[in-house]
Amino acid sequence: MTGRTHLRIGPLRRFTRNLLLPVDCLGQHLLVKYTRDRAEARDEIRGHASLARHYRVPALHAHLRVPGGYLLAYERLACGLDQGLLLDLLNTHEPSNELLDYMAQLAATYREVILTTARTADPAQIVRKLYWDRAVPGGRLDAYYAGADFPVADGIIDIPVSRLGTYSLNINGQRCRLDWAATLRWLRAHFDTVEPVWAALTQGDPTDVNLAHPLAWLDYDTAGLNSIPGEFANFLWYTSALGGWLVPTYNPAAFADHPASLDHVTANAPRIQRAEADTATSTLHIDYVPRLSAPRRAAIATYWQQLVRPVAERLWSGTDLADLLRPYLAMRILAVYNLAELTPEDRLVLLARLAEAMSPAFDPATYFSQLESPCPAL
Repeated sequence: MTGRTHLRIGPLRRFTRNLLLPVDCLGQHLLVKYTRDRAEARDEIRGHASLARHYRVPALHAHLRVPGGYLLAYERLACGLDQGLLLDLLNTHEPSNELLDYMAQLAATYREVILTTARTADPAQIVRKLYWDRAVPGGRLDAYYAGADFPVADGIIDIPVSRLGTYSLNINGQRCRLDWAATLRWLRAHFDTVEPVWAALTQGDPTDVNLAHPLAWLDYDTAGLNSIPGEFANFLWYTSALGGWLVPTYNPAAFADHPASLDHVTANAPRIQRAEADTATSTLHIDYVPRLSAPRRAAIATYWQQLVRPVAERLWSGTDLADLLRPYLAMRILAVYNLAELTPEDRLVLLARLAEAMSPAFDPATYFSQLESPCPAL
């Protein structure tokens, strides 16, 4: 900082491949983002412009092509240690009135914009980054799993995932099956069809770090015409699994400004109680306690009741929401983290959650907000 130029810079933060730098200059509070991917920067500029017509977003003051990438200078919203994001409202022991009011406002805004802009669209016309592009040949599904085989859970259940389909799964007392290869084929085929998709103008990646408090939308490279079921599945899975458990576990450095997230991992991390293979009956017994903090359950309940249900009643009356959400949920489970690189315990829980999602008994109204309860008696 210098008194002559009234300039303050830093600290630098890294998020995935991007760098974020707070800059105060001549009374302006900026957040300068550097991205190496020029195509992604162009998508972000377009996404910001499309979103700004319907949602509150920070102003984009400037964008500049530089060697190796792009710089984008945004208005920096008020923030502080454990302040400024939906994440911070979730990092409490009990849901506050502030959280409930925030979620009601979020749901109301989304409901209005989605129902105003909703239309059926060819998959080629919508944002493809988080789903379609990950299913194409050479996409993330291939990068993670093509030609790969690994144990269900090293040292716990050492059966290869390629043989899961030969076993019956007993998960918390419920019978399921999961054919690993068939599931990957089904996902690739689902996202290879040209069947029209219900889509609307949304941010596309509505995570608790991409939603500011007071309410505003951040991060725009997936903003635009997005699949509505994909938008819903993304928020619900992130709030119930990724945001409170997996992301702080595997990328704790991303929470340098929101360290309370790390204190709440235990409250959101499922706990395995039983995991064993019965070779005589070809059955895998997996009992786990699904843990989710009360604020996250409250956020999901509001989102479901005030956004998902009313939109579904308008657009898909009489359609099973499980069938609409299933492919998007399965993609979020499989194509965010490479399951083979997770701890055996975390991999086992995610495979169990995938099996539950693929089951004909899958009920999204309860799947995303399971209450902690004892597993069946051993």
